[in-house]
Amino acid sequence: MIPFGRGDHFGISLKEITDFQKTIDRSLFVDNDQAKFANDDRPLPIGYGQTISQPSLVAFMTFSLELSRRETVLEIGTGSGYQTCLLTEFSSQVYTVELIQALSSQAQDRLQRLGYENCQFKIDDGSQGWQAFAPFDRIICTSAASKVPDPLIDQLAIEGIMIIPVGPPMVQNLYKIRKKDDQTFQQEILEQVRFVEFKGKYGWN
Repeated sequence: MIPFGRGDHFGISLKEITDFQKTIDRSLFVDNDQAKFANDDRPLPIGYGQTISQPSLVAFMTFSLELSRRETVLEIGTGSGYQTCLLTEFSSQVYTVELIQALSSQAQDRLQRLGYENCQFKIDDGSQGWQAFAPFDRIICTSAASKVPDPLIDQLAIEGIMIIPVGPPMVQNLYKIRKKDDQTFQQEILEQVRFVEFKGKYGWN
């Protein structure tokens, strides 16, 4: 692994992303009992032991993907669909995988009601990615892995970017990884975060 050059960034600006967030009612992505907290910049429970991340972190992770509305994006962990909403706005096509069927169905309904048609949903083990549509220009994971899943690395396009939290329970490093070729990767730790566990083979022991 080699480090990113500091300041290297191209794509949609953080301001454009946060301006778009102001047009989206976050309460649409949480249960009714949590709607009163929707405007707070904090994570909220969405059931099934899962959470919706705070808007500032969702914006930062989206920004870190360096999107330009031309990319195909693989999202691991559809959750409530809030992160998915930003991805569909700023990319060409989104493929999103969720292990919990109820969450995937709810998210699909929300995105359809908002008028987005550039997103495909799958209920499956996200650690396996979505081979049928690989390679992906961007991959983003919304749960924490014990290590970067090999299938996701394999499905990332050359010069593609992956954003993924990696580490033990309670605190993880948020990694930005760019695939230079099949043997060479740039990586950068963006910040420390706290996410729910990546289920399956790449979860915590």
